[in-house]
Amino acid sequence: MEEGPSNGGLLYHEVQEGKLCAVHCVNTVLQGPYFSELDLAALASDLDKQERQVLGGELQPEHGDFLSDGSHNVSLEGNFSIQVLQKALEVWDLEVVPLDAPALEESKYNPEELENAFICHQEDHWFCIRKVNGEWYNFNSLYPAPEHLSKFYLCAYLDSLKASGWTIFTVKGNFPKECNIPSESASGFGQWLMPDDAKKITESCNKQQVTRATDIEKQEMDMLYATREDEDLNAAILASLLDASNSTSGYGTHISGTGESSRTLENEAHMSEAIEDSNKNEKDNTEEEPASTSSPSVSVKNEDNPNIHG
Repeated sequence: MEEGPSNGGLLYHEVQEGKLCAVHCVNTVLQGPYFSELDLAALASDLDKQERQVLGGELQPEHGDFLSDGSHNVSLEGNFSIQVLQKALEVWDLEVVPLDAPALEESKYNPEELENAFICHQEDHWFCIRKVNGEWYNFNSLYPAPEHLSKFYLCAYLDSLKASGWTIFTVKGNFPKECNIPSESASGFGQWLMPDDAKKITESCNKQQVTRATDIEKQEMDMLYATREDEDLNAAILASLLDASNSTSGYGTHISGTGESSRTLENEAHMSEAIEDSNKNEKDNTEEEPASTSSPSVSVKNEDNPNIHG
């Protein structure tokens, strides 16, 4: 089978522009800037006309919405249907076949040897996996450069894509051998790279991603530690306030108790003084009683003895 174009050993890659991943996918399959978004839009328009002519011949109620709507082969954002990609590759006598077709049963188990290119699609994204000069590369336009895939990894990668819901097509036929490399790519977002340069770009971007991930993780950890420190500080302040509150309450109770004791002692002192005063008065009364008793006695004696005159 054909090994694909050599292009002097260069790899052609297009970086994502808007929603033009279908354009990038077709061009990386062909390994050159063969189509623009305007070219694919023209193909989409032709397909729309053909479909309307077919349906218009025997119009049914269920066809009404289709005929009144806009294009079913290109969205307003620039996303193209698989039919448009097929039409574009047919220009180069290439055929797009679903990988799960019965005729491709062997390719599922030995894709690295039996195939030359794959188109992968999920929702609104297209990308190409392509064998160039005997080596496999992932030409995903979301990547800054083609990513080399080992033959062993290719099979595992395709299986992981299918398990994730991607639809995979194979591209069969005779691929363009060479592309006239202009000073600037016709599409404006394509680039020609030597395999070693593509590898360096990929490794550099991977390191930057790891560094960014590490920085983000460090920032998250710093925020976590700061939050914990704030929580610990708030807990310490709360505990200090509670201790101060308890100490103040105990001190007030102590003062109150001391006041009551003082008042008790004061009352006892007053009672003691009152008792002493009472005892003193009784003593004074006791000392005065004999004098008042003797005086009447003398008086009686004088009264009883008429011979004594005062």
